[in-house]
Amino acid sequence: MSHTQATISEKIVAQARRLSFDRVGIAPATPAATARPYRAWLAAGYHGEMAYLARPDAVAKREDPARILPGVRTVVAVATVHHTVPPPPELAGDPARGIVASYAWGDDYHDVMVPRLRELAAWIETAMGQPVAHRAYVDTGPLLERELAARAGLGFVGKNTNLIHPRLGSWLLLGELLLAVELPPLAPEPERGTCGRCTRCLDACPTGALVAPYVLDARRCIAYLTIEQKGPIPRGLRPALGNRIFGCDICQEVCPWNRRFAQPTAEPAFQPRPEILAPRLLDLIALDDEAFRRRFRGSPILRAKRRGLLRNVAVALGNGRDPAAVPSLARALHDPEPLVRGHAAWALGRIATEPARDALTRALGREPDDGVQEELHQALSVGARHRR
Repeated sequence: MSHTQATISEKIVAQARRLSFDRVGIAPATPAATARPYRAWLAAGYHGEMAYLARPDAVAKREDPARILPGVRTVVAVATVHHTVPPPPELAGDPARGIVASYAWGDDYHDVMVPRLRELAAWIETAMGQPVAHRAYVDTGPLLERELAARAGLGFVGKNTNLIHPRLGSWLLLGELLLAVELPPLAPEPERGTCGRCTRCLDACPTGALVAPYVLDARRCIAYLTIEQKGPIPRGLRPALGNRIFGCDICQEVCPWNRRFAQPTAEPAFQPRPEILAPRLLDLIALDDEAFRRRFRGSPILRAKRRGLLRNVAVALGNGRDPAAVPSLARALHDPEPLVRGHAAWALGRIATEPARDALTRALGREPDDGVQEELHQALSVGARHRR
């Protein structure tokens, strides 16, 4: 390793820190060491509806970054803390309000981190005095990003499958910059840590999504169900969602590393928006397309789309079982989206008051969608049992 190369690596890390990345490391872009367990995870079907993860070309790219960027030699891995002060207890514990995963309280992290990675790539080209082929990714590229981050010294992968930094916890967003130039590895500092015998994340998961240490069945994960799942949420899992309407932080909230060492971010873009932090469920169930886009412009919540968010909100209202929600849910039975109508029906069945039953009966006579009709019949059946 030449003095010049070492200096360039150190300068890259320093520049990345100036761009507000909280941790930065440089590692060789070699084939993945976790390719075999990743293939086993796919074979078990744990990726659910995320078929893009199992495409042969995507699997090959995750196994070897050279299939993404020919000539790649180096990965610059970055991590940014996103967590902020949680909502006050009187809001967080209110079943009339939805719970949103903390990474989505502020601006969309893709919009924050990707431009900074591209700026870092431009800086590297200037510093090296030559064009450098590169690719920048934040959560969207065909990479096994937690392995790359761990390889670059940014932490270790915990039993909850998240990357954990021993002095920051796991409230981290990861990014990668692939470079077609060889640079010496440079970790920020030696970071050691393990989960030891702790199983708090496995024990706390309300849906049993962590089927074993380090193994997540996405099909049961609340984050997957409320964001990635495009169709109906399985009925048997709906009660476990409680009032979580976008993502889930439970396995991170109980983690001792977070309880002891987590630090709030100083990033202005990640500070909570009042309209997203503990939003009122009855306000959300009434959103039309324009109001949804306006309220969540620049937010990760747009990823769920209106129909997905209102589906989740209907489930949360059903779990709250508040009769005051019946008029709003009855109006949702007229929603243009069958997905919303079906879950509103389920929620009314959970509330099971006479007005709820009346709304379900009236809807059954006009509902054209077979799937929603089934939800209506199920809801009326459940409501009848509750009345006995």
